[in-house]
Amino acid sequence: MAAGGPQPAQAEEGKGGLRTALAGLTTRGRSFLAAGVAAAICAYVLGQSDLLRVGLLLAVLPLVCATVLYRTRYRVAGSRRLSPARVPASSEARVHLRMDNVSRLPTGLLMLQDRVPYVLGPRPRFVLDRVEAGGRREVSYRVRSDLRGRYPLGPLQLRLTDPFGMCELTRSFSTYDTLTVIPRVEALPPVRLTGEAKGYGDGRNRSLALAGEDDVIPRGYRHGDDLRRVHWRSTARYGELMVRREEQPQRARCTVLLDTRGHAFRGAGPESAFEWAVSGTASTLVHMLERGFSVRLLTDTGNSVPGEGSDGFAGASQESADAAGLMMDTLAVIDHSDGTGLSPAYDVLRGGNEGLLIAFFGDLDQEQATVAAKMRQRSGAAVAFVLDSTVWAQGPGGAPAGPGDERIRMLREAGWTAVAVPPGVALVDLWRQADHLRASTGPAPAAGTTTGGWG
Repeated sequence: MAAGGPQPAQAEEGKGGLRTALAGLTTRGRSFLAAGVAAAICAYVLGQSDLLRVGLLLAVLPLVCATVLYRTRYRVAGSRRLSPARVPASSEARVHLRMDNVSRLPTGLLMLQDRVPYVLGPRPRFVLDRVEAGGRREVSYRVRSDLRGRYPLGPLQLRLTDPFGMCELTRSFSTYDTLTVIPRVEALPPVRLTGEAKGYGDGRNRSLALAGEDDVIPRGYRHGDDLRRVHWRSTARYGELMVRREEQPQRARCTVLLDTRGHAFRGAGPESAFEWAVSGTASTLVHMLERGFSVRLLTDTGNSVPGEGSDGFAGASQESADAAGLMMDTLAVIDHSDGTGLSPAYDVLRGGNEGLLIAFFGDLDQEQATVAAKMRQRSGAAVAFVLDSTVWAQGPGGAPAGPGDERIRMLREAGWTAVAVPPGVALVDLWRQADHLRASTGPAPAAGTTTGGWG
């Protein structure tokens, strides 16, 4: 028997010989065996040969069924397909199972069972009728989780039974798949994101070279280059065709900072403040990528995704899609950190001009609010969504309390567009609020001044 994903894999055969077969006896089989032994003992005591024959028949029948079933060798290949393999929380994914009988003999009645974590729903079971030689059976089931994470599916199990229902044996396949449940993503409205360090549209800078920043002047001729760009002096010097590089725009940069400090968030579950921050981070990353930005995910620990690439940001082309998937996979399993401060993230940000900075903060004390305020100095514009655990503990409609307003004021004085996040409010509403706040305060001046804004 075989199983697997795209390629069949050998199933795990039972071990232990007769002991394994006897362990598979059903209640009916055990009852027949017990009744046969009892009848044989009574026949011996009473000297009744006819009763002894009946007892032997009752005892041998389940043993024969177990032996025949154990020696049965079905050659069955199985595969599993997830549609999709990466799904947002609270959304459904469908799992497609396919069984192929690759032997020359038909199978008996089979029960197919797939192992799934409890959080994804009940364990699916399917009864498959007799599968002819070379035949195929396809079934499917749905899974759904309100909690993000990575969940293993499998391995598949086939339960074999004899025609009399005396014995059941289980054969397990060896492979499994993984379902990734990513945070919920909200579609955000477009706003005027001006003041970026680099990029397309408003506030963009232009750089030289068709091959990127590392190109040199001039460069070698490439197929398709315009001959009017041939640099004849360099051609004569190097002995081969050289062309002048042209100007091209660089993509705008955006860093999305997620505060994961454990003591900065209280509560747990899908409706907690931390889950709201994770979902908001995912929505922002997707929105900025759709706007054509080069994006990276940064946490309070200083770890960034996609990591140490050319410049640490997700660029254009196929690498951008891969980096976006990597960031979503990271957010699917991200958890509270043991860190106590935002200094590691600040050390990363102060290394260069990061363009637009969008942050999701938990509770900020005086010291961490000061560190967050200094982050604004190395960004073209900065927006902060601040979640106060005291307010979230009161639930939707609770009155703001605690020092949250003071921290918001500190961030705004440092140049942030800072927005308090009450419980039960969608990110899209706060996104518009940040845009209105930016419009009311006007464009942000150079770093070190005292007004907020996107740009």
